[in-house]
Amino acid sequence: MLVIGLMSGTSADAVDAALVEWPSGEEVRPFRLRAFCERPLGPALQERVHRLAAARVPGSEALAELVALDVELGERFAEAAQAVAQEADIPLDGVAAIASHGQTVAHHPERHGTLQLGDPSVIAERTGRPTVADFRARDLAAGGEGAPLAPFFHWAVMAEPGEARLVLNLGGIANLTWLPPDGDADAVQAFDVGPANSLMDGVLATATAGAERYDEGGARAARGRVDDALLAELLDDDFLRRPPPKSTGRERYGLREAEDLWRRSQARGRSLEDLLATLVAFVAAAVGEAAERFLPAGPVARLLVGGGGARNPTLMAALAARGPAAHVEPFDAVGVPAGAAEAMAFSLMGRNALLGLANHLPRTTGARGRRILGELVPAPPA
Repeated sequence: MLVIGLMSGTSADAVDAALVEWPSGEEVRPFRLRAFCERPLGPALQERVHRLAAARVPGSEALAELVALDVELGERFAEAAQAVAQEADIPLDGVAAIASHGQTVAHHPERHGTLQLGDPSVIAERTGRPTVADFRARDLAAGGEGAPLAPFFHWAVMAEPGEARLVLNLGGIANLTWLPPDGDADAVQAFDVGPANSLMDGVLATATAGAERYDEGGARAARGRVDDALLAELLDDDFLRRPPPKSTGRERYGLREAEDLWRRSQARGRSLEDLLATLVAFVAAAVGEAAERFLPAGPVARLLVGGGGARNPTLMAALAARGPAAHVEPFDAVGVPAGAAEAMAFSLMGRNALLGLANHLPRTTGARGRRILGELVPAPPA
């Protein structure tokens, strides 16, 4: 069964599209990634998403902007689906469905609500394929946090009998999954750790007036010195101490927080490089402390890292020095391209929704039990 998965993370820099071939029954393995592509959203659209998420759009314009972005992002998601099918040289009518996470602009589990933009009806109309979307809402309705959802994919494709593993996704937010050595889905533990790239990218964009939007290769952070006092302040965080299940996003670790950090760092006489080095140290320390505080004791063979952070050697080195596992490797080591993992995760979740199979791990989100997440928009009539 061929299913396209679409994902745009908290960084809102691109739409990731993965075309994956899955078994047509309950089994998940073997699977095959037929094609993957990234379609940049561009600085202007990225800025609009960040402004809306940070409540920077004036009240009189906010609803119109929300509606406009919902449609425009739907168009971009549809274009990404078309592009990845073309990359695989597979006609869209050979694809069973498209599964879209959408672009999160608000996530408030304390209010039992979440909001992802990228109208699935637009995707279905432009591609002619059934589209599954709004995965988080059902989990929230069932008493969960609506996130993290990727641990279902981590368990399904990365668990290894006889070996305890940690899976760390470093997108805008860092989330951590513990895979037990016996492969028991009900024993998997996962939660959002805190910020990863969201603060680093936000600080860099703020300090350079948008000229730079991420620290390529961690080069700037590698030249900086950690501000130990600021690091201690960052680690003194109620969210980091809160026990799972828990999830967070740009509403807590977004543009406003990045701007405040840059102002505070300047007031302390520290350079941009120092602040980025401090944020790298913060992510590594937060991951290490989270593993020690919330995960089962015992040896962990490997820490598998995905998301944009896996392409940052400075961050990977910090994790190796502070991390909770003997070996730190990108997802690629287990056959999943690090950059494609989240789009692949939603491809799998979409497949399961079509087959009527559960597609989340309720223990990791706090939901009352297994559910089939996602709402289906049928394909237009032939």
